Amino acid sequence: METADFIQTLDREGVLLAAAAEKAGPDAKVPTCPDWQVRDLLRHTGMVHRWAAAFVTEGHMSYHPDGGLPDLDGAELLAWFREGHRHLVGTLTDAPADVECWHFLPAPSPLAFWARRQAHETTVHRFDAEAARGGTPSDLDPGFAADGIDELLRGFHARPKSRVRSAEPRVLRVRATDTDGAVWTVRLSQEPPVTERDDSGAADCEISGPASQLYLSLWNRLPLPQVTGDASLATLWRENSAVV
Repeated sequence: METADFIQTLDREGVLLAAAAEKAGPDAKVPTCPDWQVRDLLRHTGMVHRWAAAFVTEGHMSYHPDGGLPDLDGAELLAWFREGHRHLVGTLTDAPADVECWHFLPAPSPLAFWARRQAHETTVHRFDAEAARGGTPSDLDPGFAADGIDELLRGFHARPKSRVRSAEPRVLRVRATDTDGAVWTVRLSQEPPVTERDDSGAADCEISGPASQLYLSLWNRLPLPQVTGDASLATLWRENSAVV
């Protein structure tokens, strides 16, 4: 996907998130994030949007703390979220392709990183808002979902922070059944996982299903679609894969 595609997705997903949050109301529980109500979801995602935009607009070349959560609620909170979302979309749209700033996962450029990361951040939290609202969630493009799986496996869980570890070497395979080439081999050990985008060699366990379901399940929003082989590896993922 191109940077412009990620920005377009970010735009759409933020609008859907706000609409679902408005319908659910600030007091509604978020079943996919049991400790949160909708107000917590809006405060968190709105803070992240402003934090991300600041790197691009202010050119921070190292980690810079976020601005904290706002003391807002109700209609004021919703307006604050929408304003920050529009600002982020506008910032990424107008930024030069060669903008320089800090980013925390490998990417072709800082702009490509922030567009991709915020598109996925907002999509996952849009699903949270729609879960709080109830009803049928919005569709998720399989190609975009496969990209998000790739970011999670080869980006987040390649970092030393990953807690998905195994005392003995094991192999987990992740396969999207509706997207060509969307298969990953995750080698687990006492070190951070090493993931390759292929299906070479035997696997101890395979998690498979449509890309959109896999994406949301690997982010611990839905049950894992299908597990074959040693299910303890799927349990290992569920219990240790929360991104910190």
